[in-house]
Amino acid sequence: MSPTTYHLIHLVSLFVLFGYTFYAFAAPAETRKKVLMITGIASILVLVSGFGLVSKLYGNKFELWMVIKLGAWLALSALTGFGYRKRGAVGVLAVIAIALAALAVSMVYLKPTI
Repeated sequence: MSPTTYHLIHLVSLFVLFGYTFYAFAAPAETRKKVLMITGIASILVLVSGFGLVSKLYGNKFELWMVIKLGAWLALSALTGFGYRKRGAVGVLAVIAIALAALAVSMVYLKPTI
């Protein structure tokens, strides 16, 4: 596949993951299974397309900013489950989700090195 295809898959699945994560913070408990399935699929698509981009654009050479983005992805993927379990901490979880998204986007543009 072309890098453009990986990029589109990456962005669309990130939007789905981010949107459903915020939906989970306010959704009724009955939606838990469906929302966790959707965010799980979106999360795997983010991972696969991200590694596809690393392979196509960087020749499988990992840099610091890629590792930071990987950590932000992992934390954002976990927030959906926390949203259903910790209803009292939804405000804090939302701030964490926004901070993780800002961190990941800033890493793409700043590309810090060691």
